[in-house]
This record gives sequence, C-alpha cells and structure tokens, in this order.
Amino acid sequence: MATILAPADAAVVKRPKGKLDVGFLLYFYLHMAGFLATTLLITWGLFVLFFLAIGGLSVDGMMHQLNNMASRYVAADAARIASFKHILIVAHLALSAAVIFFRRHSILPSRDPKRSKANG
Repeated sequence: MATILAPADAAVVKRPKGKLDVGFLLYFYLHMAGFLATTLLITWGLFVLFFLAIGGLSVDGMMHQLNNMASRYVAADAARIASFKHILIVAHLALSAAVIFFRRHSILPSRDPKRSKANG
C-alpha cells in the first residue's frame, strides 16, 4: 500500500491540545450517516438483483417469485417465520459486511477538502 505524504509547503493548522473540532466532528457524523445509508441501499439493491436473477432477469419472473415467497410466508407457522427472519437477518448482515469491505476506502472522510473532492 502506498503512503501519501503531504507536500512540504502544506499549511499545518495547530490547535490547542484540549480543543475539540466540532465542525469536523459534525462533518464526520454526516459522512458516516451517508456511508451507512448508501450501504443499506446497496444491500437492498442486491436483494432485488437476487430476486431478478431467480426470476429469469424479468420483472414478471421476479413478481412470480415474490408472490410464491409471500404465499408461503403467510401460510407458515410461527417457528418457520422466526427461522425465515433469522435467515434474512444473517443474509443482510453478510451482504452489508461484504459491501462495507469493498467500500472500506470511503469510510473515513479526509480533512483536506481538495483530496476529498479528488477521491470522490
């Protein structure tokens, strides 16, 4: 992994030791909320892509598969519904972990706005 060094003429801002940078903290929380929201939407999109794939990559096939799953869900007993919910939660967590792994470069925001815009 390459190390990026700051240029020699870069201005270094020194703050007093006990001072909290509230602006950057709010920026970090907004960035993290955006990261988590995007990860959630990507994960839901992967579920839709899965149902499209098992439906033969057509909307009609996907709706047929969803109707089949919904009818079986309604007819199931409580233990089977609980098992389905556990499978769904585990699948969502696994997909979220995979998405976060592949998007790990964008978890932490950059303090330098020029580098932040260049990296996307």
